Amino acid sequence: MLWLLAGDARVEGARAAIEDARTSVLVSSVCVWEAAIKSSLGKLPERLDEFAFERLPVTDAHAWAVRALPPIHNDPFDRLLAAQAVCERATIVSADTVFDAYALTRIW
Repeated sequence: MLWLLAGDARVEGARAAIEDARTSVLVSSVCVWEAAIKSSLGKLPERLDEFAFERLPVTDAHAWAVRALPPIHNDPFDRLLAAQAVCERATIVSADTVFDAYALTRIW
């Protein structure tokens, strides 16, 4: 999501999955949180409003699921995204292969 916001060419590898009308695209509030931090540093546009994706809030179940994850990834944003993907049985769209070590599906 951050690469998409920044207009980074690397996101082209995921564009087909993101634009597939047969799938529902969820954007975690974790992404919004990380985008807000990067935006405050001048590294991203100001808002996510231009993207009409369904929002996925962080629930207590998501937060608690982080503790059951193996300590593979040190990034707290990505660990919470992994926990959400596991809880929601959602596919994660990421170029980061570290997600492959978790019990989830990753494309890209």
